[in-house]
Amino acid sequence: GKLPKSNMSDLSMFENTNILKIVNPNVIFVGLNISKLGQLNRPFENFHGPLGGAYKIRFAFKNSPYWGGYMTDVIKDFAEKASNQMMHYLRNNRDFEKENIVTFKQELTDLESDNPLLIAFGNDSYSVLKRNLQNEFNIKKVPHYSTYMSKEKYRKEIKDIMNF
Repeated sequence: GKLPKSNMSDLSMFENTNILKIVNPNVIFVGLNISKLGQLNRPFENFHGPLGGAYKIRFAFKNSPYWGGYMTDVIKDFAEKASNQMMHYLRNNRDFEKENIVTFKQELTDLESDNPLLIAFGNDSYSVLKRNLQNEFNIKKVPHYSTYMSKEKYRKEIKDIMNF
């Protein structure tokens, strides 16, 4: 679309039966957790709403080697908008974190990822990934897409970090 937020809610790409041949299973964008579990009505809807800053992800990575990467969260089915609350919960529930790491690794297996690059959005997802997977995967940290900055500045920061 013409505007940065155009078609952010369009999930028709996921109706394509060859979607796993379109996405790049070796580039995995990773958020911490879903913030609005009860408000999601369709598979893959997380990251694709018209609100929030997720449109900056598309803007930042368009026409880069990372375009088509798979987007997911490391913590599944736990809605919490405040990341500090999520991190507090994880500190007090290590088994829950470990269970989610097992689920996350299975997700990568299901995608048929082969030595994927994990791109963590923000400090919290990065710390969970590093704490649990630093010896198994290459993990890069980029600013969270909700960080207060223009989409142009966000793209520049992403380009600098990712060297494209």
